Amino acid sequence: MHDGRYVMGIDFGTDSVRSLIVNVKDGKEEAAAAVNYKRWSQGRYSDSSKNMFRHHPLDYLESMQEVVSRALESVPGNLNEKIIGIGVDTTGSTPAPVDKNGTVLALKKEFEDNPDAMFILWKDHTAVEEAEQINNAARSRGGVDYTKYSGGTYSPEWFFSKILHILRSDKNVRKEAYSWVELADWIPAVLTGNTNLGRIKRSRCAAGHKAMWHREWGGLPSEGFLFKVDPLLSGLRERLYTDTFTSENKAGRLTAGWAEKLGLNEGIAVTVGAIDAHMGAVGAGISEGVFVKITGTSSCDMAVGPKKSSEKLIAGICGQVDGSIIPGMIGYEAGQSSFGDVYAWFKDILSWPLKSVPVNSKIIDIVRSKEVLSGIEGNILRTIEKEAARIRPQDTGIISLDWLNGRRTPFADPRLKGVVAGLSLGSTAPKIYRSLAEATAFGSKAIVGRFLEEGLSMNEVTAIGGVSQKSPFVMQILADVLDIPVKVAKSSEAIALGAAIFASVASGYYGSVEEARKNMASSILVTYYPDNQNVRVYKKLYDSYIEMGIRLEDFLRKL
Repeated sequence: MHDGRYVMGIDFGTDSVRSLIVNVKDGKEEAAAAVNYKRWSQGRYSDSSKNMFRHHPLDYLESMQEVVSRALESVPGNLNEKIIGIGVDTTGSTPAPVDKNGTVLALKKEFEDNPDAMFILWKDHTAVEEAEQINNAARSRGGVDYTKYSGGTYSPEWFFSKILHILRSDKNVRKEAYSWVELADWIPAVLTGNTNLGRIKRSRCAAGHKAMWHREWGGLPSEGFLFKVDPLLSGLRERLYTDTFTSENKAGRLTAGWAEKLGLNEGIAVTVGAIDAHMGAVGAGISEGVFVKITGTSSCDMAVGPKKSSEKLIAGICGQVDGSIIPGMIGYEAGQSSFGDVYAWFKDILSWPLKSVPVNSKIIDIVRSKEVLSGIEGNILRTIEKEAARIRPQDTGIISLDWLNGRRTPFADPRLKGVVAGLSLGSTAPKIYRSLAEATAFGSKAIVGRFLEEGLSMNEVTAIGGVSQKSPFVMQILADVLDIPVKVAKSSEAIALGAAIFASVASGYYGSVEEARKNMASSILVTYYPDNQNVRVYKKLYDSYIEMGIRLEDFLRKL
């Protein structure tokens, strides 16, 4: 082990929280741990049939304490005494209602089991109607288009849509919610004892990409605009925030109470928070011309470009924000609302009879049934992928749309649905699976095309996240469809690594994110190069994917 200083990245994901201890000098990852959220794992406070997904704040606090302890326990000696900073990233937009003291309502006895008083997870799509009203107000004649730096379309996955939905649907929360806080702001505030609403340092990343914050109009959208969307938003602006901060800044220092809980030194630096994908891009070594694709349950696609006197607007993406990825550069975000979730859905479809038939028919006892099912489920996709890899792209006869959870980019529309077209009696599970993998790659190509059309350079792709390391099959298809080499970052914790990189700057070890990135970012594990023969086939299939999407959009919105 290196004899030096260390930083910790804490990554709050959809299903779990992860912690990573990193050597500041060279980025060596000394220890990592992961802990699933207890209540979330039990399926509490969410209803997928309603697209409602909520996290209880105690899931974050309890899991954070456990995951840091696990990471520290896995390394010998007193390494905890050498940790000089904590970086924090979270999902987003994931807001929660708070009272005047900055306490999340679900932490109060009367709201402890009310999902509307909890953090509204990024993937929650209950605010479709509210997002549409925000878009209509932004496009009305004679006013400022507050969505123009958000790709021109505001999403139900974002801050104000979710707030308005809860204010409309839950009168008790509406009465008690003095203000709202993003998860990326709340975690650093808790760790530093700065939950007072006037002292919380708000994330530039979350505010710019999810809450329409921009210097051009003095911060958040005007009071007049919010009132125009709905009078229920009246007065909220002044109870939120004006200033935002990039994540090389300290949110504050670790309190004595949390230092004791985590087993770390009191007073170490805690970064201003950011959205997971943006810090993950830094962990993957993003720079101008490098497109970073985070391949998890969904995908987030990151790019950076230079600041210019006249900023060119890119329509249809998830925003462009000064300093949201690398301070001093414009950070661009896009993504797909489902990526790994597409493959998980197909596995669940195939697994359904396996879960039901053996037990219900009493062919085998329940214990044995569960053992068999667990073994089969763990191998379903692996087995299908092997067979799907033997099928030529032109031989499936199937074209699919990857919009199973709506479309995030280009041009967000959560009402859209997925499609599998061209089925015949000769369609097999491997053929369908290959088509689904191709659809996720086609969705990625549509995003890359949106950037290229607007003149942003795109020379290479670096992939991080679970799918990138678990599925060479998917990564090769991605390279073939994009016709660009796809590199896979070596670090399996690139997002937490990015958070640690920011901690190294906030703690004062490095003078800039760029300097820290050069020394600490992940190396490359493997590169997938396009197969020229497949590239030619996929150009034609991609045209069919685009045509089918255009023809079916209106129909799918009505389903």
